[in-house]
Amino acid sequence: MRRSNYNKYPETIVYGFENEVYTGYKDIVNAIVNNKEKNKCIVVDCYPGVDDTEVLNSIAEELSPDKIIYSEDIFYEGDKLTKLMEKNLTDDRVRGVMYYGSIMDFIDISKLEEAKKNVDNSQGLTLIYGFGASLISKGTTLVYADMARWEIQLRYRKGMPNFKQKNYDEDVLRKYKRAFFIEWRIADKHKEKLYEEIDFYLDTNTANMPKMVTGRALLAGLDKVSKQPFRLVPYFDPGVWGGQWMKEVCGLDKDEENFAWSFDGVPEENSIYIRYGDVRIESPAMNLVKYKPKELLGEKNYSRFGAEFPIRFDFLDTMDGQNLSLQVHPITEYIKNKFGMMYTQDESYYILDSKDGGGVYLGVKEDVSPNEMIKDLEIAQEGKVKFDADKYINLFPAKKHDHFLIPAGTIHCSTANCMVLEISATPYIFTFKLWDWDRVGLDGLPRPIHIEDGKQVIQWDRRTKWVEENLVNNFEVLEENENYKEVKTGLHELEFIETRVITSSKETLHNTDGGVNVLNLVEGECAIVESIDGKFEPLEIHYAETFIIPACVGDYTIKPIKESDGKCIKVLKAFVRN
Repeated sequence: MRRSNYNKYPETIVYGFENEVYTGYKDIVNAIVNNKEKNKCIVVDCYPGVDDTEVLNSIAEELSPDKIIYSEDIFYEGDKLTKLMEKNLTDDRVRGVMYYGSIMDFIDISKLEEAKKNVDNSQGLTLIYGFGASLISKGTTLVYADMARWEIQLRYRKGMPNFKQKNYDEDVLRKYKRAFFIEWRIADKHKEKLYEEIDFYLDTNTANMPKMVTGRALLAGLDKVSKQPFRLVPYFDPGVWGGQWMKEVCGLDKDEENFAWSFDGVPEENSIYIRYGDVRIESPAMNLVKYKPKELLGEKNYSRFGAEFPIRFDFLDTMDGQNLSLQVHPITEYIKNKFGMMYTQDESYYILDSKDGGGVYLGVKEDVSPNEMIKDLEIAQEGKVKFDADKYINLFPAKKHDHFLIPAGTIHCSTANCMVLEISATPYIFTFKLWDWDRVGLDGLPRPIHIEDGKQVIQWDRRTKWVEENLVNNFEVLEENENYKEVKTGLHELEFIETRVITSSKETLHNTDGGVNVLNLVEGECAIVESIDGKFEPLEIHYAETFIIPACVGDYTIKPIKESDGKCIKVLKAFVRN
């Protein structure tokens, strides 16, 4: 048992904008109205998922506009939207094809032109509201209402439909798929064009508790975060295989049955907190990635990946839980051709902790017949037998600080009694489950199985000897002295991420080398990240916390909070290989 010091609410404080932050709809609308002397047209553009009933009704009630124009009306009707998305949605519950078009692909141009004329002919105060509202007009004041993706997912579970849909009771996985592959893609492209133009940024994450900052305050906050070490806002979720470790280490609700996984290093999904005086604003971390990609990622990574964050850190907790599903990730050619992704989910399992019996299934055994194994998987999926994983798949015992490398195409899964820090490339939704131990999900439905996809990508030459030599604790000591040890722990040469584990009792000097660093304190109670020349404020990091060092930071140091006691810390660092 230990006392948790894990910070679930990390934030960056921005000074000088204390008078540019507002709470409650009354103060928010007053600020909007007073923004310009001749405020004839107020535009509230929204991310899909914002509660229109709450936000629109509350603003309209306080504002009392002479006319309201709804941007929803310029889009095609719901059935046609679905038809246009059909090829990207697919019939699968969880996987679609990435959409690379724009918001304009779903808008009726004649209705857009009609809406523009409606604005031109308006008398008095006009309010234009909704997703894509700024396409009709930027107005005299432009507000952007935003919401974190995790909050959107939680609202889907409570019955919220997708944009212009009535799918209140639809499978949550299908709602999420529509958002992930299409809605969020077009919304992010639309939003990134507005950063420099918005007058106000409205945080709608907490129901009926809106918070707003000026557009320039938001950009100042994003700019500050992009130039210093920072943490993302973590979130935690239960699962059928979930464990008990995170409850204790991360200070979570002990009355919950379990917590299976956590994202605390995934800008694609996580948020950032920015504090202005007494008010904390939550903003999706993708706003940072899109607004400051070069500062955050570095020139080389930006040239390679665009404004996407390529590294992901998350937790998989099976301590006193169950096995993960037996799974495989698609090789690059397969994910590119079938799902429109430019790179795949290469990954690794770093073992933060384990108990007796904990281990990792990894790669096939030497004498395995591919046809026989696939046949047994298919029969098991029909419910006729249980799949004998131990007959076909290598099982390696796992202990604390082991590192198992999992290039795409390698069959793998963690067993019960492991606490995994998963380090991977970003496309995390592409998991081909091959066997799920006869379980159903928390929703009572069978969990999606993808044997047909899986058998197309399994790399059958990754057998016992090759796996032992290449993927299990393939460590290389790079430097070692009395107070310092640096070990290259991966990833495999087929993967673009490199990981180092640094053990030290003293201050250590690091450099981003022109690329973003993602780190986790994998041993030790507390560490301090500092600038060597005072460019940023020190950041205190606690055990198991993930933190990000933007590429533009350059030099930085990490040290134990108490160097005098001689205790070592371990930091795992990941970066994209040059």
